[in-house]
Amino acid sequence: MTDAFDHGPAPAVPVARTAAQERRPGPGVTVLAGPTAVGKGTVSAYVREHYPQAWLSVSATTRPARPGEEDGVHYYFTTPEEFDSLVAADEMLEWAVVHGVHRYGTRRDRVMEAVAQGRHVLLEIDLQGARQVRESLPEATFVFLAPPSWEELVSRLVGRGTEGPEEQRRRLDTARLELAAEPEFDAVVVNDRVERAAEELVRLMGLDPEHSSPEA
Repeated sequence: MTDAFDHGPAPAVPVARTAAQERRPGPGVTVLAGPTAVGKGTVSAYVREHYPQAWLSVSATTRPARPGEEDGVHYYFTTPEEFDSLVAADEMLEWAVVHGVHRYGTRRDRVMEAVAQGRHVLLEIDLQGARQVRESLPEATFVFLAPPSWEELVSRLVGRGTEGPEEQRRRLDTARLELAAEPEFDAVVVNDRVERAAEELVRLMGLDPEHSSPEA
């Protein structure tokens, strides 16, 4: 499928690296970020289903739920007023306005509690959020999820059919900037196949991909 608008010349797409710099081997926080429509949610959902050892943070957001999304499972859907209260109380580890419209954020207390329990924590967040977490948790591992190519990213965004042409243009403009941030991360995982990308991610988290749940 091709999009109905000109998305311009393709920006450079990060090349996969097979290993990150030496990081902490045990439990801790891993941050997963990447451009819009790259499949962060899909890869994180695979980790959630097949690796119960991992603790996945659930973000709060002010955007409406999409079909099939459940409150407390995919996101905590909050009103703008509720979100403002959390920010004012410094209860957000990170938060950002995404695509100039909706706010997303991570509750600080829930992440810190999981870390204190010795859990392998995964934060699936946007680029702005990843930068905020780096300031407060520089010891975390930062992983960039990249598409196989720019053309594939465009195809995924258009093919999912959840945004109109104007929103697609806005998201692709954002994706160009997000792809340029790859050097800020400790490791790059290319999402060519969800299962393979998830296995590489759990290795970076310090988990053994051979020890997934029996249903995997």
